[in-house]
Amino acid sequence: MSDALVIIPTYNEIENISNIIDAVMALPEGFDVLVIDDGSPDGTADAVRNKIEQYSDRVHLECRAGKLGLGTAYIHGFRWALNHGYDYVIEMDADFSHNPADLPRLYAECRDRGADVCVGSRYISGVNVVNWPMGRVLMSYFASAYVRFVTRMPLRDATAGFVCYRRRVLENIGLDSIQFKGYAFQIEMKFKSWRSKYKVVEIPIVFVNRQLGTSKMNSSIFGEAVFGVMKLRLQSLTGKLLPKKE
Repeated sequence: MSDALVIIPTYNEIENISNIIDAVMALPEGFDVLVIDDGSPDGTADAVRNKIEQYSDRVHLECRAGKLGLGTAYIHGFRWALNHGYDYVIEMDADFSHNPADLPRLYAECRDRGADVCVGSRYISGVNVVNWPMGRVLMSYFASAYVRFVTRMPLRDATAGFVCYRRRVLENIGLDSIQFKGYAFQIEMKFKSWRSKYKVVEIPIVFVNRQLGTSKMNSSIFGEAVFGVMKLRLQSLTGKLLPKKE
């Protein structure tokens, strides 16, 4: 068993899931993969089962009854990873917007260079986004600027979904109290990690818009982030953000 697990949430990713698993399996670091599928009607889970047969104990599948939200999928995956003894846990999209070749860089920052959380950042070295409409680029970029302004968290890409966590972070920031499901989930995880005094770093990546399948982004997810950030800041000021020390 590897000491690092890549979690890939899916809903209707039949065009991508087999190829993304193959790409991760081809890396020399020997990452394991856990797919969290939210009842995809297109056969995504069956494609993963075929990969389980091919790669034996390196690929795993958890199926849920329906679309329950990105945040709850990752929480499910984090708990699974902790229960199965992984020391490093990485979030990654199924659609190749995150390049699997960047996984070793995130992993190395935590394993070898002392980071507790490593964020694959679209904005740490300019704007590294390919094939997004300009309106979406601007919305994402200024959303991260807004998060920095409200929370005072020194990250350039707070909504990023390509992130490596050390086990101790997931054990101690209070997964049971995570509130949000969409973009705000990504912000909340990073904010709680930073407020808990863990070392959060960013490394530059190039984010490429999906070529196959359909984006799951919608206005309600973005709205949750806008108002969720203010809620997180208020909770941090009142001492209600983090779990109480025993």
